[in-house]
Amino acid sequence: MRVIRRLPETLINRIAAGEVVERPASALKELVENAIDAGAGHIHVRLSEGGLAMIEVSDDGCGMDADEIALALERHATSKLPDEAIEMVETLGFRGEALPSIASVARITIESRPQGSAEGWKRVVDNGALVSEGPAALPPGTRVRVEQLFEKIPARRKFLRSPRSEWAAASDVVRRLAMARPDLGFTLEHDGRRAIQVQGGETLEARVAQLVARELAGNAVTVDLVRGDYHLTGIAGLPTFNRGVADHQYLFVNGRPVKDRLLIGAVRGAYADMLARDRHAVLALFLQVPASEVDVNVHPAKSEVRFRDPAYVRGMVVSGLRHALSTGDQRSAQAPTASAMAAWQAEPIAPPPPSASQGNIFGQPWRPEPRVSEAGLAWRGYEQSVMAPLSARAEVAAEPVADAAQHPLGVARGQISNTYIVAEAEDGLVIVDQHAAHERLVLERLRSAGAGQGTAPSQALLIPEVVELEEAACDRLEEAAGKLAEFGLALERFGPNAMLVRAIPAALAKGHPAKLVADVADDLAANGDALLLGEKLDLVLATMACHGSVRAGRTLSVAEMNALLREMEVTPRSGQCNHGRPTWVKLAHGDIEKLFGRK
Repeated sequence: MRVIRRLPETLINRIAAGEVVERPASALKELVENAIDAGAGHIHVRLSEGGLAMIEVSDDGCGMDADEIALALERHATSKLPDEAIEMVETLGFRGEALPSIASVARITIESRPQGSAEGWKRVVDNGALVSEGPAALPPGTRVRVEQLFEKIPARRKFLRSPRSEWAAASDVVRRLAMARPDLGFTLEHDGRRAIQVQGGETLEARVAQLVARELAGNAVTVDLVRGDYHLTGIAGLPTFNRGVADHQYLFVNGRPVKDRLLIGAVRGAYADMLARDRHAVLALFLQVPASEVDVNVHPAKSEVRFRDPAYVRGMVVSGLRHALSTGDQRSAQAPTASAMAAWQAEPIAPPPPSASQGNIFGQPWRPEPRVSEAGLAWRGYEQSVMAPLSARAEVAAEPVADAAQHPLGVARGQISNTYIVAEAEDGLVIVDQHAAHERLVLERLRSAGAGQGTAPSQALLIPEVVELEEAACDRLEEAAGKLAEFGLALERFGPNAMLVRAIPAALAKGHPAKLVADVADDLAANGDALLLGEKLDLVLATMACHGSVRAGRTLSVAEMNALLREMEVTPRSGQCNHGRPTWVKLAHGDIEKLFGRK
């Protein structure tokens, strides 16, 4: 017969710790939030081995005396709930299990001295057992040190990640909390090296730009929307200032960092018609709502919230962002109307019927280099100067219309807005997005070069370029450097927060190394640990191809336009760009006649 029994206090604490303390970053979050709630003006964080060996948080807040330290280490004891209205929480922490839970799975030392007191007090607890206590010498405030997290619980310890991964998560916690409180100063040190240093009293815009990206200050708009008791503030990057991964979106509710699906979806909706599907906005949004209108108890780590009126909140975020972006100094792309696009359709390229004088080009295997022809030679010449300015505008094509029958994508007749190639095919009018089309062509070339043995051709930089990135991004690039070199991108570590670019793929010789490396780092982060390195790099090639492609706004000669069309006809998957958008559309003769009322 099974017997119901009471669990020992130490096991109860360890079970509670499983909800609150998942990894060093979660323990650090609880300690920093406690320091903020204690009224600190400056918070100093020290980590060792990503927090696996040691976490120390020091503050200059109100401090605690000996009795309060002992009480803080008991379960369900807190100073953050003045009454029993748990739904009216106005502080960052309130659960009451954080300190005793941490103390049950690590060695914790708490030293504190109340403001105005002559001396402080120290208490040491090792995996739930009191080790020592006594007087301590320290300035007014509190210092908490956590050591050997999960050291005596191997089942939990083995699921922790490497020190690098844990450090990346811990630094993200401090960055988000520092962003939420620009009035406070924060210092973060890792293994003796200072990673974050911000002073209190900064403006919101300055604090966010300092912690996210320096360039954000000049490429963002201010968000400020008030509806009743709801207030949305923050800064939002212009659509042109975007990243390849969504981890540069910082969301806060009542000063609490959250990763809420409702808010993330609202941001995606606000930028839906302004960004490509694989690009993500850079922003920091702060939403203030009445405590009675939001439930912060739905997640043990308080990273998710539940709103009483989610539709109202979503609408406010979308409206606030779109209104702010409409005031930006750069136009956002507008979606075409349904009526204008209804007559257009994307079609697969239909091969022309074979003849005695000309073979079926689709019966031949695709090769990285297009077949040599007059147009092909023109295209090769253009490839050598793809990023160089072209002075002449595209002239009107003089090729006979009959030649259009020889080519599925027709013969180039001109260029619109230096972005779209207009071609006449036998069965209609073809419009090609020159950037999207060439992006696919470059990708297939890179894939073909990397598929063979050895290293793809590369272009050495005359002066190696230093690219500053976050430490975690540099770690990922350093790990993938060997494989990236096979595709022609030669990188070296240059200190904790920088990479040195010595060479780039020859196909991207006229590109911008700094932006290329930043986007490659974002791609490696976006794919996470779920994919093997080879699979990640296959996705990275799409980003590299984007940097080597013909940009919109480039004036092309007719020969260059025809060369691009001919290469599209012999390149696999040329009907769509690397992001899933069509590279060309066709308006049949019958549809053109309908537009002019002839049918």
